[in-house]
Amino acid sequence: MRIIGGDLKGKKVLLPEDSNTRPLRDMVKESIFNILTHSNKFTVQIENSKILDLFSGVGSFGIEALSRKAKEITFVENYSKVIEILEKNINNLGLHDKSKILKFDIFEEYFYQKLNAKFNIIFIDAPFKERNINFVIKNIKKNNLLDKNGIIILHRQTSTQDDFDNDFKIFEKKKYGISTIIFGTYFL
Repeated sequence: MRIIGGDLKGKKVLLPEDSNTRPLRDMVKESIFNILTHSNKFTVQIENSKILDLFSGVGSFGIEALSRKAKEITFVENYSKVIEILEKNINNLGLHDKSKILKFDIFEEYFYQKLNAKFNIIFIDAPFKERNINFVIKNIKKNNLLDKNGIIILHRQTSTQDDFDNDFKIFEKKKYGISTIIFGTYFL
């Protein structure tokens, strides 16, 4: 897998050899960044943004954002085999100063309290089989992690029917094969 745009365009991102991780496909990733750049439905910009990358895997989304001049990325992952690859990717690309890796279970409520920060973009790329995405969104809201003009981006399987709370507002929803990308926020 390669970085699609920005300063690191063409550089290689290492991938896991096991089947427990589903890296974000390049076409879907490029579509997300095109929407972030060109949509008039929200005002957040990649450049100079603080991004929280939940279920970050090998870091392909966050690394792409750093290549496109994001200010900093907080990667959150708890699968040890993938964390090793994420660390190698950050080291190989020289992104230490703009990256933080947190090794936490995202389904522990205390994790959100420890973040104690605001983010412009929160990217959630949970395993497709995960059905408890509402827990994640509720804790983002409860701990006030999203900047007032920020957005939440979810990568879900097209066949998954997530049941979001009424206070989660969807701006845009796009389907790409088996993937659906949801751009939204919660009412403040």
